[in-house]
Amino acid sequence: MTTTSAKPPAPAVAPAKAPRGPLLTLVRGTPRHRAAVAAGPVLALAALYLGSGLEPFRVGQLTSVLIFAIAISGLNLVTGYTGLLSIGHSAFFGLGAYTTGVMIVSYQVEPLLTLPVAAVLCFVLGFIVGLPALRIRGLYLALVTLAVGVAFPELVKRFTDLTGGAAGLVIRSRQLAPPQWTGLGAGQRYLWLYWVSAVVLILVIVLLRNLTRSRLGMAMLAVRDNELSAASSGVHIASVKTLAFGLSGAVTGLAGGLFAMYVGALSPDGSFTLLKSIELITGLFLGGAATLYGPVAGALAVVFLPYFTADLVSGHVSGILFGAVLIAIVFLMPEGIVGRLGATARRLVRVESRPGTPDLPSDPTPRAPQGDARKK
Repeated sequence: MTTTSAKPPAPAVAPAKAPRGPLLTLVRGTPRHRAAVAAGPVLALAALYLGSGLEPFRVGQLTSVLIFAIAISGLNLVTGYTGLLSIGHSAFFGLGAYTTGVMIVSYQVEPLLTLPVAAVLCFVLGFIVGLPALRIRGLYLALVTLAVGVAFPELVKRFTDLTGGAAGLVIRSRQLAPPQWTGLGAGQRYLWLYWVSAVVLILVIVLLRNLTRSRLGMAMLAVRDNELSAASSGVHIASVKTLAFGLSGAVTGLAGGLFAMYVGALSPDGSFTLLKSIELITGLFLGGAATLYGPVAGALAVVFLPYFTADLVSGHVSGILFGAVLIAIVFLMPEGIVGRLGATARRLVRVESRPGTPDLPSDPTPRAPQGDARKK
């Protein structure tokens, strides 16, 4: 008599879950894809229009956001796309502001005409500051830019006859009045500066979008990612670095000129110290380095976060709360606000090429290598 032992039943294995696909798939060139692409600019213009209808105090806050977004875009060009850390961009911001202020007060130049001059002067200064980047890099280069940022307020105090020295420079309100062709009165200067800043920011975003997708933009990314490989591929490292610093300084100087028109009073110890540089760097990494719209998100954060935290609590506790919020954002979104929003959007919406055409990335905007700050 033989006995047979029954094998125990195999444990039930739950079927593997299929990976969740995107909620929406768009094909390039189709009406739905074109509508989705056009939705962003339309919504941005609608937001600008709605913002202009707010009370003057809110419009002033939004003007600050627009000006900061321009300045951070300039810093993004050299730090985000080229990988050269600069701590002295307050000097470019201040030089642009004082160029506009001095030309208006001393030479009675139309305020708008001073902006190109401010950009050119800051381009020259940026080109000169970029020269040390040919020999040094990393923290050593950051120290050089730090020296520029520290020296700028002291230089302004030296040239008292031109800049007003430590007492500052005041631009009269009538010199900043809107042009007659706008139909705005002197009391609506805040609205005039709001739209001027908005137009300049749009032009800067379009310029940077085209620049970062051009041959120079690809060279900047190559220098950032691997300088030796870029040089072996034929990239002229010296030209790329100095041009990046020059263009970065020009854009930040443009923001400085708008800032002078916005505040109407300049002080070397007020808005152009290292705190301004730290503010710009904070906005850049909060919004997302090497992203096109990261400076806008970063400017919103640096302007409104201190305001709202001061509303919640008073005194020194508001500063502690502001710091805690910054740490939380950096911990939860190490790639920046725009970087995280872009990653989420790519999981929800997939963009495909038409059949028979090469597949392209859904977002061709180049990005900085993303690291996980929590592991550092």
